[in-house]
Parts: sequence; C-alpha cells; structure tokens
Amino acid sequence: MTTPSIDAHVRLDAHPTHPSAVTATITGSHAHVALTALLADGWETVAENTLVLARIDHEEPYWANQAAQQPNAAGIATEISSRLRQAIDTEWTWANYAMPWCTRAEVREVSNQAQNIYDDIRNRRLLIHAHAEELAGSAIRIARYSWVVATTCHDGRFHSSVMAVPRLPGCGRPHRAGSTTAALVGGGGQA
Repeated sequence: MTTPSIDAHVRLDAHPTHPSAVTATITGSHAHVALTALLADGWETVAENTLVLARIDHEEPYWANQAAQQPNAAGIATEISSRLRQAIDTEWTWANYAMPWCTRAEVREVSNQAQNIYDDIRNRRLLIHAHAEELAGSAIRIARYSWVVATTCHDGRFHSSVMAVPRLPGCGRPHRAGSTTAALVGGGGQA
C-alpha cells in the first residue's frame, strides 16, 4: 500500500551562519503537519514555517537526518541540501571525550540525554537548585523537574545518571516506577 501524499514540503539545509545548526523550511497547504513533527523532535521556530535545530553536542546534521525520516514516512516530501548531506556523511569524534570506551552510537545516546537535560533547563522544566564544585574538581548539581516532588543530586565525577524516585505529596510512597523520574547526565564540571 502506498503512503498518501500530503501537500507539504520540508527542505533541510545547513544554517548559513551557525557552523553545525540546521534549518528547515516548510511549505505547502499542510505545512502544519510537518511543523508539528519537527517541533516534537526539538526544532525551534524562528519564523513562520522556518525552524532551526541547534544542539549543544553539535550533532545537528545527524539528528536532522533522523528527523527527515519521519515526514518521509508520513508522505511529506523531504529534501536535504547537498551542503547538509555532506555534513551528514562526515563523521567526527570528540577530542578528550570523557568516556572513550563508548561506541559512536553510545556517545550519541549520552549526548542526546545531555541535550534533553539542557532543553529541560532552558524551557524551565528542570530547575537547578544548587551547582557547586567539590574539592576534587567535579561538579555537584541538585535539581528537580517542576512536576516532581523529590530532588535529584548528581555527582559529575562519575559521568553517570543518578535517578530520584519522586514521592507523592503527603505520603511516603514513591510514584509508579519511571513515571516522572529525573536523571542528570554530565560530568567533568559541565552542566
């Protein structure tokens, strides 16, 4: 069965001034369908029917390529510029990455978790209560999600997640496992 065509077109291109950012220009009478899908993937509106993807890990080309699959599957024409295609096809590594034993896919997973935390802080969903340096030079962060009662403490020296199980207000029982747990990933003094 053929996927029905939707009157929308997404053109992805490298941002003209930001080295790794990606722009999406959406046209067509059903542009809102593609717009909604890209917004859900972390793209930001910069003008009517124009979005930008800018990430702290500079992996925009990779995530733009992943995001292009969704509109295509929904029957929305998606075009990737040659400049962006070249960036997508270029692999790079992080110098002095704190977890050198990780595969490239694992590095992307960790950096995507960090991006999610960054987005939550930027959009005021994750509230940072304290951020301090230990004598050993690692960072300690105390934070909570705005809808969670419990607080999460993260010791950056271990480069791992620390989960807090939120408590229901007025009783000592934790919420259902995985319902609103907060995880902080980071380390080496970076938020």
